[in-house]
Amino acid sequence: MHCQPRYKKPVYIWLKNKQICLLCDEPSDSALALCAPCLDELPWLGAQCSVCALPLPASGLTCGQCLRRPPAFHRVIAPWRYDFPVDSLISRFKHHEKWPFGRLMAELLGQFLRYRFDEGLPQPDSLLAVPLSRQRLRQRGFNQAGMLAQWLGRQLQMNVQTDLLLRPQDTPAQQGLDARARQRNLRQAFTLAEGASLTGRHLALVDDVLTTGATAQALARLLIKAGARRVDVYCLARTASPGSGD
Repeated sequence: MHCQPRYKKPVYIWLKNKQICLLCDEPSDSALALCAPCLDELPWLGAQCSVCALPLPASGLTCGQCLRRPPAFHRVIAPWRYDFPVDSLISRFKHHEKWPFGRLMAELLGQFLRYRFDEGLPQPDSLLAVPLSRQRLRQRGFNQAGMLAQWLGRQLQMNVQTDLLLRPQDTPAQQGLDARARQRNLRQAFTLAEGASLTGRHLALVDDVLTTGATAQALARLLIKAGARRVDVYCLARTASPGSGD
């Protein structure tokens, strides 16, 4: 007596499926939907501020803004500059519901974080997604930061809390605002879920892009005030400073 039916034809094994590069449409030489040449051509973030990851001319420096006003978050971890083609991939994921692009970038970010953890970067207790207001969530249909956090959590086997941070106020979009306007826009925009216990915890905020750091600063300040021991920021890309020519 056989427990399994006999089947002599070829069996499709999805783990061995050949991937097609999402950038050049050529067959990928890895399990990712990105070939090695395109991976090498991504705008990898090199020399950067040791705190906020702002692109700088040399390594091992701290930018003037972080020296003058140290942020509430401990440090930002981002693999790329917000430049082509990463900016296009993020835009298509965020504004056009092209989720495979987001999934690919989350996979690469997870690999990057594993490398940094192996180098000694402390691992957080939980990942927290930067929240959207209810109105913005209804309009977009999904929270890109929440999706990134969930993908990272599964890949890195980390706890993910997507409902701890709340954004009850529907503030105007941050895009197009300067640093001061962004800070004013975010005053009292965020709150914590009722009964949240953060004392002594190391937390990491997950978002797609860090521009001025106003959102990360507002959230980190809220978390530290509630008792968090350390707050880091994990994002896909970091923008250059305005007027830098990058």
